[in-house]
Amino acid sequence: MSDNEQKAQQLMAEAEKKLSSSKGFFGSLFGGANKVEDAVDCYQRAGNLFKMAKKWSLAGNAFCEAAGLHSKAGSRHDAATNFVDAANCYKKSDVSEAVSCLLKAIEIYTDMGRFTMAAKHHQTIAEMYETDAVDLARAVQHYEQAADYFKGEESNSSANKCMLKVAQYAAQLEDYDKAIKIYELVATSSLDSSLLKYSAKEYMFRAALCHLCVDTLNAQHALERYQGQYSAFQDSRECKLIKVLIEHLEEQNVDGFTDAVKEYDSISRLDQWYTSILLRIKKQVNDNPDLR
Repeated sequence: MSDNEQKAQQLMAEAEKKLSSSKGFFGSLFGGANKVEDAVDCYQRAGNLFKMAKKWSLAGNAFCEAAGLHSKAGSRHDAATNFVDAANCYKKSDVSEAVSCLLKAIEIYTDMGRFTMAAKHHQTIAEMYETDAVDLARAVQHYEQAADYFKGEESNSSANKCMLKVAQYAAQLEDYDKAIKIYELVATSSLDSSLLKYSAKEYMFRAALCHLCVDTLNAQHALERYQGQYSAFQDSRECKLIKVLIEHLEEQNVDGFTDAVKEYDSISRLDQWYTSILLRIKKQVNDNPDLR
């Protein structure tokens, strides 16, 4: 046991002792409240020492104890802060415990009307589900909730970032209608901003690819709408690629499809999301999705 861990264990024991002595008539009469405050301090110091010793679960436990005492005392902000501290420790050892602590913090923040803080923590939970726990359905759920809170606070840029994550994973989960709706919505809102309108091209491209996963006719109609909405999209490489892919799909031309994607990729590198979507589209004309 390291020196820091040993000191932390001593502080935990000291906190328990202070809490025990604060209970009952005589404890309440002789500074019971102060002893609870001292216990909170001991738990917080223990949590920091456990962190230094890299004992993440023990650190999380210590901060949870402090949070619980703050909650009982009615110190909601301090309780939420300690729940977040606990979550940051649990993230390194137990994702489910980290999520549980953040949900407790979120409950406090929403009750206090601090929706931006709640949104940020929903976003953190979503990020844990997309990387650590790899549960995309739950990641989508928390990104949606984060976006909802951001919108309510007029943080539209943050809301859009979360919704784009929802669209990305909705497409991966084959919920193409949901992905299309979001990409089109964000593209339309981007066109209203001189700074963001150039991003609309990417969102229209993604939406069109999602349409192609469903059928070519809808993709053609969507492409016509996008060109009408944003004239610059008409001459873009993305628009031209969609047109070519539609032609090859209608002609069942696998080689032409592959060559068109290769040519585009040689200039604008396609990431994993694009590649996986294009593989699905190619499966419509070929049972072997070996898109290289």
